[in-house]
Amino acid sequence: MPETISQQDLERYFWGAAVLLRGYIDSSDYKQFIFPLLYFKRVCDVFDEEAAEVTQEYGPGVGEDFAEYHRFTIPKDSHWADVREKTTDVGVAIQNAMREIEKNNPERLAGIFGDAPWTNKSRLSDETLRDLIDHLSSEKLSLSRVPQDELGQGYEYLIKKFADDSGHTAAEFYTNRTLVKLMTLMLDPKEGESIYDPTCGTGGMLLVAALQLKEQGKEYRSLKLYGQDINLITSSIARMNLFLHGIDDFEIVRSDTLAQPAFLKNDKLRQFDVVLANPPYSIKKWNRDAFAADPYGRNLYGVPPQGRADYAFFQHIIKSMNKKTGRCAILFPHGVLFRDAEKEMRKKMVADDLIECVLGLGPNLFYNSPMEACVVICRMKKPDDQKGKILFINAIDEVTHDKAQSFLEHQHVEKIVNAYRAFQDIDEFTKVVPIKEVLANDGNMSIPLYLSHSENNGHEHTLEVTTELWEASILKRNHSADALFASLKDAGLHE
Repeated sequence: MPETISQQDLERYFWGAAVLLRGYIDSSDYKQFIFPLLYFKRVCDVFDEEAAEVTQEYGPGVGEDFAEYHRFTIPKDSHWADVREKTTDVGVAIQNAMREIEKNNPERLAGIFGDAPWTNKSRLSDETLRDLIDHLSSEKLSLSRVPQDELGQGYEYLIKKFADDSGHTAAEFYTNRTLVKLMTLMLDPKEGESIYDPTCGTGGMLLVAALQLKEQGKEYRSLKLYGQDINLITSSIARMNLFLHGIDDFEIVRSDTLAQPAFLKNDKLRQFDVVLANPPYSIKKWNRDAFAADPYGRNLYGVPPQGRADYAFFQHIIKSMNKKTGRCAILFPHGVLFRDAEKEMRKKMVADDLIECVLGLGPNLFYNSPMEACVVICRMKKPDDQKGKILFINAIDEVTHDKAQSFLEHQHVEKIVNAYRAFQDIDEFTKVVPIKEVLANDGNMSIPLYLSHSENNGHEHTLEVTTELWEASILKRNHSADALFASLKDAGLHE
């Protein structure tokens, strides 16, 4: 057996587990069974490796007794090998083993294996579970065989594969990683800073932020990572994902961010240096009445309409930013920039000079959705030369299309980041706009209103952005008409 498994073989091994489930459960449910099993296998294989190292150093029979040499405790009868011996009630054995491991590692592993219905034989029979366990037993997931970086990459591969396989349900499960990298580079996290994702899903944004520092040769383990997600299995996968990348200093909580914000300090929202977020788009089922009387003051700019909670998340993020160092990058659909229902809230945000940059991107960057995305960047304390201004970037052409999915290549990311840092006008690409001009437009931040783009270079617009362009043109005409009327009045010719 070679010392390490190749990335290609690891990915084939991971996906082989999913293939065994085809026809038995829906593809959108693969994640709740396969991720916990893989993590169970990893924890046990690392435990065995640590025990072998201790035995080699101190002699036989002592490996399991040296708890301080183990990252996690595996209690008696709860090892992968114990489960593999079962031929009946396999699901019961899996569930019991996972619960015992969680119970014996409460500070780090409580609830990490999720709540999959392992004992429901009508979904997964003993035979199917045995086949799955036999397949996963074909490889050792020890640290020497599969280092953390490789295993983490394998996990990311599987996350994307499941997103591809499960269609539109993937939106909460996976955010385009090339776009996350762009957002992270724009915010430029520093060693020792705190990073927060209020709708963290599988932890991709937190992970990319940490790995960016690692790529730069900086101490990425000094970051303090915080995430919250309403979904149990995705929040569990986020914790597994970070552990498997060798990241230990994080806190991921499963609960509803709008109803029960998890991170508090002295009965107020905890504040962070960096916030990265891709909130769920325009959710309708949320407690608007409770938000109207929010005890944490998250309605500082107003109460969003029931059918669109986007500005509830937006205001939660603003209240979660450190007063001096806080900055955020939020991935939104374009509608948040100009919708009339949120006009008054948007005007107040603009007037408070929090919005630093509005970045428009091409279609299909949202997972399995043709909508064009935008990134809104806010900064609590802008540099003096940027105060009272917003940078608009039209990067609709900075994207590569691949079938139904699009992504950003290195040259796209580099061009956008350089333009953001320069904070100056670039013909047909960026425009620095005084906030008084945005307020004169009733807080409308529609990018075409401020930044022309020659015939869209042949791109087809989605319906939402076509509406945006139409509204922008109407607004321009109205303002032109108003200006003309004012001129006529001044000249005494308006009658």
